Amino acid sequence: MKKYFLLFLFLSFGITAWSQTDDQKKLEERKARLLEQIKENERMLKETAQKEKSVIHVIQQQNAKIELRQRLIQTTEKQAKLLTDDIYVNQLKINKLNRELEALKEDYANMIVKSYKSRSERSRAMFLLSSKDFTQAYKRVQYMKQYAGYRKNQGDEIKVKTEELELQNIKLQKLKSEKEQLLVQQEQEKATLEKEKKQQETLVNSLKKDKNKIAAQLKKQQQEANAIDRKIQQLIREAIAEANRKAAKSSGTKTVSTGSSSSKMVLTPEGKIVSDNFKANRGRLPWPVKKGFISLKFGSQPHPVVKTTQVNSNGIEISTEEGENAYAVFGGEVFLVQIITPMKKAVYVQHGDFFTVYFNLTSVNVSKGDKIKENQVLGKIFTDGTGKTAVKFSVLQNDIFLNPQTWLAPN
Repeated sequence: MKKYFLLFLFLSFGITAWSQTDDQKKLEERKARLLEQIKENERMLKETAQKEKSVIHVIQQQNAKIELRQRLIQTTEKQAKLLTDDIYVNQLKINKLNRELEALKEDYANMIVKSYKSRSERSRAMFLLSSKDFTQAYKRVQYMKQYAGYRKNQGDEIKVKTEELELQNIKLQKLKSEKEQLLVQQEQEKATLEKEKKQQETLVNSLKKDKNKIAAQLKKQQQEANAIDRKIQQLIREAIAEANRKAAKSSGTKTVSTGSSSSKMVLTPEGKIVSDNFKANRGRLPWPVKKGFISLKFGSQPHPVVKTTQVNSNGIEISTEEGENAYAVFGGEVFLVQIITPMKKAVYVQHGDFFTVYFNLTSVNVSKGDKIKENQVLGKIFTDGTGKTAVKFSVLQNDIFLNPQTWLAPN
């Protein structure tokens, strides 16, 4: 019973080690992506600081870099923890090998002593000649051969175990070295993070004298954002009501124009397939820009400068570089191209009863009714007078705003 328990225990260690190796690889890939994003963010921040007229946008970009740095530190901490677990498992293997090696050496030593006591040819000859009959003599010859073979096997096994122990010790030292390097990197990242936070604090303090002015601007911007969101919902409700009327007409049924029928789409079989596919890709959709950072998150949040003022957003704002395009996150049909001003446009794409909205485009490459594919260019993103280039991206199911960040792939 004890034998089976030990076998199960070490099989479990093997499975754990394999799983941890896979996790370590994923963390290393994630760390590489974060480092690349930080590098890209620093380059954009440098360019922004040189030509940006809005310090608030610089603060937003700095916030994004701080968040990336925090994620990098968390990833490094997870790597260090996995290495600690690997070191523990490896030490258990070394302890087991040491015990096995000691047992083999002891057994081998006993064999050598016995062999020494009966080492003479005369002793072996007497052992054979004292046999009662030919059968017993034959068995004794076979025993002597087996005993010699067992001695050789024991010696070979000791050699194998010794080599395996050496390899495990080398691996253990390597793991300890990797962990030490990670801890050094972690301390460096923490020091950089503190430096970035102090720079951020300096920027925020530089705007404190304009706090009332910024608060007034925020109030106006929030009113404009609320008006845009209401307009988006209104246009989608109208599209839903129209689609439901057409569906009712083609099926010969009646539908009411008020209540849930105007805010919830009746899906055709084809529409349900598209909707289910969109839903199945939650958390895996590509970003609507090739590079950039989230400068405004979904939901209610404190303003980066005026902390006492809450900013509410029914979508996310993604800042990028001037001249960048907006891309479709999923295949669907353009049901509306909205002209806000001559310089500002929005594209609405339908995916069954889901809708994605790309707001703040200066030019549009698609038209109403176009069937589009994932990653297709929808238009160029508008750059305002302060040099800020940002697209507001929203996801809705029927007329309900959803958090776009939960639908996009981790960046």
